Amino acid sequence: MRRRTKIVIAVLVAIGAYACLKDDIAQIWNGLHVKLAEYSAPKNTKWLNQNVSDKDIGLFYHTDQGTRTFGIPFEWFMALEQPSLSPLSMFFSVDLFSDTAYLDRYGFIPDPFDKKALPIGFAHGDAMLDPTGEPWREPRYKKDMTGIGLTCAGCHTGRFTYKDTAVIIDGGPALTNLLKLKQGVGVALFMTRYLPGRFGRFAENILGKDATAGDRTTLKYQIDQVLGQLKEVQQLENSVATQSIEEGYGRLDALNRIGNQVFSLDLKKPENYRGSSAPVHYPRIWNTPWFDWVQYNGSIMRPMVRNAGESLGVSSELNLTEPAKGLFKSSVDVDALHKMEQMIAGDPPSVEKGFSGLKSPEWPENILPKIDRPLAARGGELYKEHCQECHRPPVSNKAAFFNFEDKKAWRTNQVGEPVMLMENIKIDHVGHCIPPAPRPHPSGPLIIGKPPAPAVHAGRRGSRQAPIP
Repeated sequence: MRRRTKIVIAVLVAIGAYACLKDDIAQIWNGLHVKLAEYSAPKNTKWLNQNVSDKDIGLFYHTDQGTRTFGIPFEWFMALEQPSLSPLSMFFSVDLFSDTAYLDRYGFIPDPFDKKALPIGFAHGDAMLDPTGEPWREPRYKKDMTGIGLTCAGCHTGRFTYKDTAVIIDGGPALTNLLKLKQGVGVALFMTRYLPGRFGRFAENILGKDATAGDRTTLKYQIDQVLGQLKEVQQLENSVATQSIEEGYGRLDALNRIGNQVFSLDLKKPENYRGSSAPVHYPRIWNTPWFDWVQYNGSIMRPMVRNAGESLGVSSELNLTEPAKGLFKSSVDVDALHKMEQMIAGDPPSVEKGFSGLKSPEWPENILPKIDRPLAARGGELYKEHCQECHRPPVSNKAAFFNFEDKKAWRTNQVGEPVMLMENIKIDHVGHCIPPAPRPHPSGPLIIGKPPAPAVHAGRRGSRQAPIP
């Protein structure tokens, strides 16, 4: 057979094989290809005066809450390479996953205070447990492996860019993509396990150059345990895909994610897993410690209960099934959560000081165009005439806003401190097309607790004082 004929036959066979397997090929490609935003890094970074010291805001950025968001130790995260589909990655090292410029593409802001630190919202924890609930030990020297997870700041630090200047808004809504980040970690770990060159470099970083074959085998087994967990979660996601709405940059269904983590994964009841049907932007958190409802669906009134739920939702360790290992034991650092809550809260609000903790930023005229003062004054008049009756006076008008005698706006809590009343508005009045309450699951109802009450939103109509999720 002529050489040209053989080439033609080979090409036809390849075309036929692709036609038959293109859907499978596309699925594999989409699973391994982590598509991220491309953008030019800003030249400068500015902070606005929000009434919190650099020291306190640094603690907010990186204080460990006990979270284990990625299911792998800190040491693994720092040794992991970026997920690259280039065949050369089997032979040559790839940039590290922990590179701040790479994590910035997931929306996580580099820490300008400390160029060597992980981005804002990442925290290095203490000793962590492995997927079986036992202490996680490095195979060679049996040293404790330590945790890594996200803090409140990961979702509640905002940023915008104007003319090559990035402006950081502490307590503002983040533009992060948490689900994409978890996908990136999973794909990078999968490549580390199955591409020989990548595993060799990873093992050398974790175990050292002269580790035994047994140590390396144990390390592979540990990676397999994590990949098994990730596969189980992905199967659960696939099972509720028809109920879900795609999350993305700046949008997350935080309440369902918390419920899935605690009532399905931690409780080991896959039938409780729900679709993520209500992705929303992350609310601003300044002033929120002084709201009477502190969860935007009107379900929680105590800030520390909400904070503990947030920590559990981003994968703090929690034992709900094994009494021998300490039932209800968790890695949630309550003291750290309380310290951050106090920083955001400040002293109780007063007519003299207003809100004294983390404050909303003022318009930075040294960065953005100047305010048209006559037009702004006219806008203030229109607001007072048409909006103020329902939506409260501006916070800058302390005598009117902090009128604690107005029982429609304020009450006192159990220790006599003033808290703002948040109006609960039924979903059918708001007109949401998809309620944030759990939907029926194909396998049956949620098996713990009573059916959910009619869904409500906490917060005054149109108010910019939105409770933290």
